[in-house]
Amino acid sequence: MGFFGYAGRILDVDLGAGGGAGRALIEALDAGDAMQYVGGRGLNVARLVREIDLDVDPLSPENVLIIGTGPLDGTLFPGAARVNFTSKSPQTGILGDSNAGGFFGPELKFAGYDQVIIRGRADRLSYLFISDDGAEVLPAGDLAGLDVWETQEAMLARHGRRAQVACVGPSAERAVRFSGIFCNLVRAAARTGMGAVMASKGLKAIVVRGTKPLEVAHPDEFLDLIRALDGRILNHPEYRIRVALGTTRLVSALNAAGCLATRHFQTGRFEHADEVSGERLAARLRVKGKACFSCTIPCSRFFEVKSGPYAGLKSEGPEFEGLAAFTSRVGASDLEAGLATLDICNRAGMDAISTAECVSFAMECFERGIISREEADGLDLTWGNIGAVQTLVRKIAAREGFGDMLADGVREAARKIGRGSDDLAMHVKGLEIFMADPRGIKGYALGNAVASRGGDHLRSEPSFEFTQDAEAAVRRFGAREAAFRLEQKGKGRVVKHFEELCALADSLDACKNTIVNMEVLPFDDAAAMLGAATGFDFDGAEVQAACERIVNLERCFITALGVRRADDTLPRRFRVEPMPAGCGSTSGSTVALDEMLDEYYEARGWDVGTGVPTASTLRRLGLDEWASRLAERGVPIVDR
Repeated sequence: MGFFGYAGRILDVDLGAGGGAGRALIEALDAGDAMQYVGGRGLNVARLVREIDLDVDPLSPENVLIIGTGPLDGTLFPGAARVNFTSKSPQTGILGDSNAGGFFGPELKFAGYDQVIIRGRADRLSYLFISDDGAEVLPAGDLAGLDVWETQEAMLARHGRRAQVACVGPSAERAVRFSGIFCNLVRAAARTGMGAVMASKGLKAIVVRGTKPLEVAHPDEFLDLIRALDGRILNHPEYRIRVALGTTRLVSALNAAGCLATRHFQTGRFEHADEVSGERLAARLRVKGKACFSCTIPCSRFFEVKSGPYAGLKSEGPEFEGLAAFTSRVGASDLEAGLATLDICNRAGMDAISTAECVSFAMECFERGIISREEADGLDLTWGNIGAVQTLVRKIAAREGFGDMLADGVREAARKIGRGSDDLAMHVKGLEIFMADPRGIKGYALGNAVASRGGDHLRSEPSFEFTQDAEAAVRRFGAREAAFRLEQKGKGRVVKHFEELCALADSLDACKNTIVNMEVLPFDDAAAMLGAATGFDFDGAEVQAACERIVNLERCFITALGVRRADDTLPRRFRVEPMPAGCGSTSGSTVALDEMLDEYYEARGWDVGTGVPTASTLRRLGLDEWASRLAERGVPIVDR
């Protein structure tokens, strides 16, 4: 059948076939799958669970790397510019999935593909060139060891400035478990080690150049819906601040709330927050704004350091996570030095969140005498010593000395170090957590605990808890407390709802700024937009059910790999140690998960005792086969 919105084709590449030349096959997108899983993240996980043995070694040729776009990618929909990379994670051992913005996703659609499946392993370092006519596996020996920026420049010089490049840095070549895949220099699909998977396949880069037109089913209706949506975005009370500062505004906002990750979560207030804030960045270093493809909110920026020891440093960004990573989290007050450290991390191709956790974990271990200066290769890991931080980041990327101890992630580092360091490892299910302290944001605390890829704020983003709108909280979630960040009642239902909005954004491959944080596209409107774009007969309930199906399928996958209620937890500090004095209303707060987990599991239709989806929930969502698949792995399934 012909497709609108969707490209209608899947590219299947076996890097190890054809005596080293590789093999690329094209298959048609299944319309039923598209209706069930929408696109992007949804279609990726649906394909992943069909393709791999659940017990596959993530860095073996038998694992697959799946690249997915959404049905609105490449259209006029604001921010429909993202792309998902999905696999089994070498960092966590469970679901690997990461999402990046920029321009790579739309280009893949213009080449005529909704999804690319990469299997096998090349017999030499290679790169994949994708065009309208198919794909070629080409030699990349000359790219070995190049950083992310150097690799992208080499590929653009070879294939033209209109091409789009996704690549890995030298950290991935050395199998750093939290290495990512980078597009447009700093647009990073950084979480869960997808770069390590790509490099394990002998693949240094993926280059795409597409020229195919993209059509929607009902252009006039689609344009009217786009104009109405743009109006809602432009008139939203958060529009101006998002354009001015993007997510960097959170340094000041979270510091004021007393929950900015400071010195490895030992406190929620950083005394130098004003010196490293988004406002300071905008005033001193911003050159101009920057947007992804087709976006109404240019929330990123180009910056340049024009004086001092880091003069000449230029880049795009950073986002809040990268900004706080090498300032408040490590106790450093020099904005330019923090940006330079992030630049080292980005060029090496590593996840800034995981890198900053590994470094700040080591700094707290050093402070407490758990590790010595000699064990840390002679580095003085006192708080704020940014020179030592930069050296350690380089050592991690190179797997050199003490850096090698940290290069498999903080969970594994704590296991190797021992001496009680496990209590200081800030991860959930092996994935390091973000730059906000969960003690001050209870919905985000629950979201991190239950997220399908491990410690992760981007699987739910329950920003509603900042609204303080008790009336809306009662109407939407049945409890006035749901609108207040330090309250816990109602947060199970809040997280469920926002998980489904995040699944919608990731499956459309559109920006969470608008769909999740600003809530400008409820499910009924999403159905109308999808219908106008694709011609499929979606309604709001079906779209929400598709998003619920995605969340449940991911839960089935990680449940089959051993995840249960006991794994839906947070590091000890957040559960047991009250936030210190001096953090405003957050002072004295801890996270009590049990009540929120009960409410969340009940809202999801999962067994409250185990966190396993019930048979009736799986039947309702058309996931019946998973009841038997889980039973075959010894997982008890409740039928209610």
